[in-house]
Amino acid sequence: MANEPLKGKRFVEVTEFKTKKDWAMFIKGIADEHYPKAKRITSVMDNYNTHGASAFYETFRPKEAKRLWDRFEFIYTPKHGSWLNMAEIELQVLYGQCLKRQMQI
Repeated sequence: MANEPLKGKRFVEVTEFKTKKDWAMFIKGIADEHYPKAKRITSVMDNYNTHGASAFYETFRPKEAKRLWDRFEFIYTPKHGSWLNMAEIELQVLYGQCLKRQMQI
């Protein structure tokens, strides 16, 4: 899950596992589909072992991996911290906006 709270945007992708390839493909989607004109994208995320340059190089050819890595500024939360609170807040908003209405119909 990725979100941009000030613009009310959220991007969610469900995968069977949390692999480096899954993460690299998700980040590529953010870069190329959602922010194709952005020169630099700042992303705050947890310090999970799949969230690194090696994910790009294991998923894409070197030139593409470098292109993606260079477009981002990754800011990692401390190892004892968590991004989970932001994700939980976004899921609660999503539930309130969408899922709750569907259940009432």
